[in-house]
Amino acid sequence: MAPVRPYTLWLVLPLLLTLLVGCSSRDSEIHRLEGAIFGTFYQISLNARLDDQRLDQLQQGVEAELELINASMSTYREESELSRLNQQPVGEWMAISAELMQVLQASQDISAASDGAFDVTVGSLVNLWSFGPEARPLKAPEDTELQQRLSEIGWQSLELDVDGLRARRTRNNYVDLSAIAKGHAVDRVSAFLKSQGLNDHLVNIGGDLIASGWRDNQQQPWRIGVELPDSSQSQVARHILSISNLSVATSGDYRNYFEADGQRYSHTIDPRNGLPVQHNLASTTVLHPSNMLADGWATALLVVGPDIAKQLAEQHGLMVLLLARTAEQGWESWASPALLAEYGEEQLKPLE
Repeated sequence: MAPVRPYTLWLVLPLLLTLLVGCSSRDSEIHRLEGAIFGTFYQISLNARLDDQRLDQLQQGVEAELELINASMSTYREESELSRLNQQPVGEWMAISAELMQVLQASQDISAASDGAFDVTVGSLVNLWSFGPEARPLKAPEDTELQQRLSEIGWQSLELDVDGLRARRTRNNYVDLSAIAKGHAVDRVSAFLKSQGLNDHLVNIGGDLIASGWRDNQQQPWRIGVELPDSSQSQVARHILSISNLSVATSGDYRNYFEADGQRYSHTIDPRNGLPVQHNLASTTVLHPSNMLADGWATALLVVGPDIAKQLAEQHGLMVLLLARTAEQGWESWASPALLAEYGEEQLKPLE
């Protein structure tokens, strides 16, 4: 089976969370490291006094961390660890690294908790709906082809031997970690910076963020804007969150879609029926200590729609912000009990 996205490691939506950094105090100095990775960007803000030589060393260290993840989890590189797992004959175990096992195990945990709404074996369906390299169709796929690819996927068909660090596929599917591995990369870069004694930083990889420490020496938190999910206008913040020692991930249906026969098809595919999601939930934002888990849960909640997303958020104690379309008011925001307990209603009010 061909890779789902041969031109990039992960298909990334345009920036969903806008960084809003106020003026730093005189005792603070913000440095930025920037570059391209995984078909998107990375941007790191450091609240520290650093010379150019130290900044160059840090950038090299960050890119070395990202390269290790690329070598393990890329669907672009045929020699990557994940590509070799996808090329392994069905039913045969393959030894994998502890890092890849960590991401696969987290994926399976979210799959089980969401009743299959999150599924890393969904790659062939994404490709069928032309959000991979295949030509974009002029109409929806035929049902027979849809059912054929649907029969190949299923999160239970990815088996893990955690103690033995082995994995295998029991069906001829394609494991694609695009909905969770970028979050893992954010966590890895943040851990690297902490190992270098840089506890005050913000890491942003393609809109997935983690905020550690403070943005200035007055212990002001980092400020993040949650974008209004409207593709018809430029980026506008709907909510602003002040965060410290927490990560944020957002999934949305409004940046990547196509239209055929008057029907709008979202890039977000429900792995349980093989169809693009059809509901009024436009974006899901999850705050969590682990950006890997925030990333995966944001996708799962977007798939299930607003009602079940609220149930799952409450059931698992997740800090979640949902933005849904409404006929009457245009947009409706919903904050989970855990998020309200952290921020309070006043901080979570939508911007006018």
